[in-house]
Amino acid sequence: MTLSAVPRISCEVIEDGEAKARIFNIQRYSLNDGNGIRTVVFFKGCPHYCPWCANPESISGKIETVRRLSKCLHCPTCQNDVDECPSGAMESIGRDYSLAELEKEVLKDDVFFRSSKGGVTLSGGEVLMQAAVATRFLKRLKSLGIHTAIETAGDAASEKVLTLARQCDEVLFDLKIMDTDKAKSVLNMNQPRVLANLKLLVESGIRVIPRVPLIPGYTLEQGNMAAILQFLAPLKLTEIHLLPFHQYGEAKYQLLGRTRTMKGIVPPHASEIAPLRQMAESAGYHVTIGG
Repeated sequence: MTLSAVPRISCEVIEDGEAKARIFNIQRYSLNDGNGIRTVVFFKGCPHYCPWCANPESISGKIETVRRLSKCLHCPTCQNDVDECPSGAMESIGRDYSLAELEKEVLKDDVFFRSSKGGVTLSGGEVLMQAAVATRFLKRLKSLGIHTAIETAGDAASEKVLTLARQCDEVLFDLKIMDTDKAKSVLNMNQPRVLANLKLLVESGIRVIPRVPLIPGYTLEQGNMAAILQFLAPLKLTEIHLLPFHQYGEAKYQLLGRTRTMKGIVPPHASEIAPLRQMAESAGYHVTIGG
């Protein structure tokens, strides 16, 4: 199965009248997803199919079951049931949390937020797939004085994007393939809408940090970077993150039974990144490599 074949479904979850967030991972002690030490909450579901996706388990909005062969006891009769598996080889990817449960989980790290000026970042997948519950969750965190951020590609209705972003201290906003036709055919992304939303957030006074994944064969080239810098120039932003391609998520594709189209692609060398960094610095940006 390829990423383009993974079903895209609505991820908004309502159980017994209560909105729940469908989460596939909670990563603690992160230093690359906003200021200070952060807890990153990964929301399940994404409308795009980036060939370089490092979190393929995030794409489907459904809760998925996988089997880790390294743990499997090869029982004569497999129940294919997470709760019945004696070795823990059967795992669920995705869990539905009430807002109270999710708040309790992230507040375990409150001491690290306070001491490092960190906070909570909502990521994915694409957090906009669950915008309503994410917005409510961020409101709860803001009421507790916790610094909030989201990572997003911004590809949704402007009202939905703006409503969510207004609950954030900062928005880490991905800019990928700038060519409209390529963005649609390769990523299933509405690039004009993405750019309009980024501009809207900046004009609304929201702190936005553009982030550019540097992907061989797609975005690791000066023409795409020039287009990004040209678009950003009127917005007067001062910071940009460059995110070099990596293969950290490769094993997940085999686990999920999906095809890794970027398999074997070598991560970019520093010498390949340097010209793009120089372009951004020459345009007046403080550049961070890796976010």
